[in-house]
Amino acid sequence: MYAIIETGGKQLKVEEGQEIFVEKLGAEAGETVTFDKVLFVGGDDTKVGTPYVDGASVTAKVDKEGRGKKITVFKYKPKKNYKRKQGHRQPYTKVVIDKIDA
Repeated sequence: MYAIIETGGKQLKVEEGQEIFVEKLGAEAGETVTFDKVLFVGGDDTKVGTPYVDGASVTAKVDKEGRGKKITVFKYKPKKNYKRKQGHRQPYTKVVIDKIDA
């Protein structure tokens, strides 16, 4: 059984036991979080939401929070002596999917 959930402005396909990285949730390690915005549930019987499936939820356990690899943002305009260099590390939350309720 799998589900498609919406979190952090993104849609993710999840299965039980899967480890995923989502946008920062602000939860401590070891806490349980519930994703209520379930768009689709697939498996033996398929349920499609309009836009969300009624009564469906996905529970997950927070493994850790961290920050991704640094990316470099570099802006410049040729011939105008304009250069800006900036770094960014996106925060994330690593969760393990426990159960899909449909």
